[in-house]
Amino acid sequence: MSESVLTIENVNRLYDDGERQVEALKDVNLELKRGEFVSIIGASGCGKTTLLRLIAGLDKINTGSIVFNGEPVKEPNYKRGYIFQQHNLFPWLTVEQNVAAGLKARHVFKKNKDKIQKYIDLVGVTGFEKSYPHQLSGGMSQRVAIARALINEPELLVLDEPMGALDSFTRADIQDKLLEIRAEKNLTMLLVTHDVDEAIYMSDRIVIMTPRPGKISEIIDVNIPHPRNRGGAEFLALRRSLLDRFDLANAHPEPEYMI
Repeated sequence: MSESVLTIENVNRLYDDGERQVEALKDVNLELKRGEFVSIIGASGCGKTTLLRLIAGLDKINTGSIVFNGEPVKEPNYKRGYIFQQHNLFPWLTVEQNVAAGLKARHVFKKNKDKIQKYIDLVGVTGFEKSYPHQLSGGMSQRVAIARALINEPELLVLDEPMGALDSFTRADIQDKLLEIRAEKNLTMLLVTHDVDEAIYMSDRIVIMTPRPGKISEIIDVNIPHPRNRGGAEFLALRRSLLDRFDLANAHPEPEYMI
């Protein structure tokens, strides 16, 4: 993991709500290496989602730079896949049609339509190709959203708490599936999560952000071999250390500003 995929340097994001200016991010610096899994944790309102939106090209920085594969990020690009907290599937499309949506938007459907079943199989929703979103569970819907992002073969997958609303068994299953996909494709992943256990279980590094203005206060290497044991001594020691940090830091979180 030596090649840089994403470089964030001195990024600042300021919002104006009409009455005051709110400093969402201040002097954020981070570098992601190819094939790396990085999680961001912090209090609500610390700018985690704002940072993901900037990386995805869904929002604009005020100052600083975000560079992806040597090019400044100016707009969305299929090479930077984004999976939202809610699956955001098109309710009028079937599973296979939802997975194919990105291909059609890029006008490459005919050349790549044979990949649709491959990615449906990969995320484990085989047999539900003709089903509509309202016929799926929350976990299955998120699997479809993952397949929809992966079929574009991104080099960076940005995940904004996609497992936050799922039950613990489904969440664990999808966590393992994402780790399998990451290993198979050497895919770089950046996850925002409020779940400390999830961050430890999945990550090579954990980024801790402070309450507004959002800054990176610490980056922790997770040197626990995979597969990780959630009840193991190293896992529990790191968990205890992270929880101690947040007990001291997060007294009065505020909501994030979204544009």
